[in-house]
Amino acid sequence: MTVVEFGPAGVERHVPATAGTATHCPYCGLQCAMTITGDGPATAAVEPRQFPTNRGGLCRKGWTAADVLRVPDRLTAPLVRKDGNLVPTTWEHALDLVATTVTRLRAEHGPDSVGVFGAGGLTNEKSYVLGKFARVALGTSNIDYNGRFCMSSAAAAGNRAFGLDRGLPFPVSDLGSARAVLILGGNVAETMPPFTAHLGTAAAAGGLIVADPRRTPTVDRALAAGGVHLQLAPGTDLALALGMTHLAVVEGYADRDYLDERTEGVDAYWATAAQWWPERAERVTGVPVSRMRETVRALATSRDAGTGAYVLTARGAEQHASGTDTVSAVIALALVLGLPGNRGTGYGAITGQGNGQGGREHGQKADQLPGYRSITDPAAREHVAGVWGIDPADIPGPGKSAYELLDSVGRADGPRALLVHGSNLAVSAPRAAHVVDRLDALELLVVTDFVLSETAARADVVLPTLQWAEEEGTMTSLEGRILRRRRALRAPDGARGELDILADLAERLGQPANRFPRDAATVFDELRRASAGGPADYSGVTYERLDAGEALHWPVPAVDHPGTPRLFLDRFRTPSGRARFTVVDHVGPAETADEDFPLLATTGRVLGHYQSGAQTRRVAELVDATGPMFVEVHPDTAKRAGLADGDDASVVSRRGTTRARVRTEATMRLDTVFLPFHFAGAERANLVTNDALDPTSRMPEFKVAAVRLEPTS
Repeated sequence: MTVVEFGPAGVERHVPATAGTATHCPYCGLQCAMTITGDGPATAAVEPRQFPTNRGGLCRKGWTAADVLRVPDRLTAPLVRKDGNLVPTTWEHALDLVATTVTRLRAEHGPDSVGVFGAGGLTNEKSYVLGKFARVALGTSNIDYNGRFCMSSAAAAGNRAFGLDRGLPFPVSDLGSARAVLILGGNVAETMPPFTAHLGTAAAAGGLIVADPRRTPTVDRALAAGGVHLQLAPGTDLALALGMTHLAVVEGYADRDYLDERTEGVDAYWATAAQWWPERAERVTGVPVSRMRETVRALATSRDAGTGAYVLTARGAEQHASGTDTVSAVIALALVLGLPGNRGTGYGAITGQGNGQGGREHGQKADQLPGYRSITDPAAREHVAGVWGIDPADIPGPGKSAYELLDSVGRADGPRALLVHGSNLAVSAPRAAHVVDRLDALELLVVTDFVLSETAARADVVLPTLQWAEEEGTMTSLEGRILRRRRALRAPDGARGELDILADLAERLGQPANRFPRDAATVFDELRRASAGGPADYSGVTYERLDAGEALHWPVPAVDHPGTPRLFLDRFRTPSGRARFTVVDHVGPAETADEDFPLLATTGRVLGHYQSGAQTRRVAELVDATGPMFVEVHPDTAKRAGLADGDDASVVSRRGTTRARVRTEATMRLDTVFLPFHFAGAERANLVTNDALDPTSRMPEFKVAAVRLEPTS
């Protein structure tokens, strides 16, 4: 087991386990610490390690993570499409085919005729190289990643307010002593169960408050000890935040000294918030004024007592066509209460994907360069070009955001080839049937994966890659802590790491052999140089420091710097050093219920599955525990549709239909149904979701879709 020690001046260190290989879970952004034992996939097993994030715990997915290493349909040879079927081939043939086709398309249609789609589950090293490969080897601006579907609204709002986006600007363990925590749109009891250990003090004090249209297990945890459930209508989070801000000001809970000393723009913001008297907010959201008042009082009382107060957002508040404005309104509530940038209080966003934080920092996002630099900043372009050994003018400008990229592929003005790394777009993208049609229109679809996902099954070329326990690298957790991923097992013959794959392709595309390193440690040293001086500065992080057990939260601008576990204690990263209010107002979902589609569908995760389910649907224990695809609905709502618990139903929207088993739940809102998004085929929740985009973050509106229920024959 790992022992937590404290070195000189309280520097946190983590002594690696003495048996097995110390690493971290392949799933969510909590990145629970675990040890892998065994001498191969057949005997591999995981054990939890003591670590500040998971405190020695694992969830059901973590405990079964080794099972994914031995799935029977593991890919070990490249596949190419021949006469309509995918057939095994050699690496040389597969890579030559990709390079030849890409070279032809670039010559005929220009570099933007090739696109790249990455993922928030890739290591920092792979994220970095993927961005570099797109811009240097391909010369394309068309690169984005599935984190656009996850954290982009919170990131945009954080940059607006604080001048910097880091999901949690404080260690997650800081939550452990807080007596008041408000979570908007997060069901952490199912999505990352070990996280709930940090909510125990708040829950026991009756200060755990959850805003969610459903009564989730996280809500149950709150209510069990006298906490609060803000059961709002889907898509009304912004109105709720405005109503609670109004209450905070008029009932004397605003921190006036903090607002004067550490913020700017509050007067303009109040001009809007003043119009959101609590009764108006109640009419829009369905949340009683008494519950809003109880929430604000709990946060302010714990703040004043010095016992901790935090406001957190997750996907439920963020995955909307107004997600950036919604998070801005939540941040405004936290600012009015004086929470961000102080020890023991704060605002944070709960990052979902395993490397959702690091994945958006090092260049696989359409508008960014490594170190969380803007691709339009001349100084950033010059710095990164110097590291890459190219002319700054040769770095393309910003490209299309994720959904816009997918919507454009196979069209005259879009990419004719797409390289997909670590994403299962046929299941995870909004308006999924349309996205599949676009993928099928490509001249070349290349998917790099270790199993034949639903997206890989449609590819022209499939390249088999390594799994998490077979590779070296780093990940960055939801609290901005850089972690080591260590190789524990030998990869099966035939599978290759993505650093090797990208290097081989780059050389075939005419790049010098040394421009794309194949070794993760060498790549990380280059990443350090590329990130130096940027907002997400990793230049002081080394494998040696991480392997010695140092806890390093970025920015780490020098090798003797201890890292920055808590941001903004002295100033925010804005030109003035003050946090900024942004004036926003509630506009509601992109589509509302009507006579034809009288219900609102919202989507989310369940305990046993992760993301598109490409991994977890291959683990029998998880499949058996979760059961089939379902739609959760109030019994009266089901009855009006001619349905009962256990019936097969069709959930129909303007974009498509998904099939699901009815689960009746008396705590559901009468106007709301819930769909998990882990299932495939005709059971894809994203067949019905809305592709309306946030104007700032370009986040699709996953969380609200007008639907109707029908019996399925």
